[in-house]
Amino acid sequence: MEDDVIFLLKDISEKVVEKSNIERERAIQSGTHYSEMLPIEYSPSEKYLEIFHSSLKQFSTKLAIAVALTAEKILKIKGENTVIVSLARAGTPAGVLIKRYVKYKYSLNLNHYSISIIRGKGIDENAVKYILKKHPNSCIQFVDGWTGKGAITKELTEAVCEFKTKYGEYANLHSDLAVLADPGHTVKIYGTREDFLIPNACLNSTISGLLSRTVHRMDIINKNDFHGVKYYKELEKEDLSNYYIDIIEKEFSNFDIERNVIEKFDFDKEVVDWEGMKDIKNIERDFDIESIHFIKPGIGETTRVLLRRIPWKILVAKNAKNIDHVLQLAKEKGIPVEEYPLNAYYCCGIVKSLKGE
Repeated sequence: MEDDVIFLLKDISEKVVEKSNIERERAIQSGTHYSEMLPIEYSPSEKYLEIFHSSLKQFSTKLAIAVALTAEKILKIKGENTVIVSLARAGTPAGVLIKRYVKYKYSLNLNHYSISIIRGKGIDENAVKYILKKHPNSCIQFVDGWTGKGAITKELTEAVCEFKTKYGEYANLHSDLAVLADPGHTVKIYGTREDFLIPNACLNSTISGLLSRTVHRMDIINKNDFHGVKYYKELEKEDLSNYYIDIIEKEFSNFDIERNVIEKFDFDKEVVDWEGMKDIKNIERDFDIESIHFIKPGIGETTRVLLRRIPWKILVAKNAKNIDHVLQLAKEKGIPVEEYPLNAYYCCGIVKSLKGE
């Protein structure tokens, strides 16, 4: 639908040359920031699509319930005058689904924008200023799809603090992040803390409105510009963005969130104990990992490592559920799989270090 989301992003489609996974991995590990490059976007392969459709079939109800719980919590805390601000690009489908649920359940049409946040560079301040000016009396709620290590949670907290230092306090601007799945225990507003595959983790632009990852390079992003993005017009026939949203939206009529569940929710008493960081630190120590950036925990992040990065090893918990696709991808790529005592996650992907290669 046309009013699902407004993207506050600059079109830089002709200004960035895409690089292969191995080129990007070498550049990133040599110090180039990931936001200064784009991966090559291919039409989704049969394997990508197979994983996407099977996970969508398996988890559509679970995901819809997570959307509903997240939306209900947002409304309880922020009220009806809330602006959803999703973090492009993985957060965009989550934001659209939350907006659709609120419209379905309460006939409220919340404003929804999608803006860029980049690890190590912060949030798009021009986009935040635009939203605050456009909606001075509304509460902003940042939204993402899921948490891994919690890097974006930290980035958002630091970015909002820096924004307020530079531009003054805003009563309607808070750094709390809402996600559909929070296995790392890094946020207070979530649909579930179970580690499960949110299907849009399987695909790239074809599940995110045909947009690339966001780009920030000083030679193409000027002082007053929004962060950049590429639009993949050539992939329009493969686009599954609306199909995905429609499938999940149909599930809203198949369940009803019990009111006492929401009434019991108390934002101030929610525990954020960063449980997932214990797993990260243990992995870093036990495998002598040079940087935690090489450690990608959770089913969603592990799937993305196998599909988009250069993986070294996959760790799986003894009690792991719903990771058949992870095991299949690892087998096809010849990536070793090792049982490991994970507590917060069902599996974890480790990116291969290319130092010396």
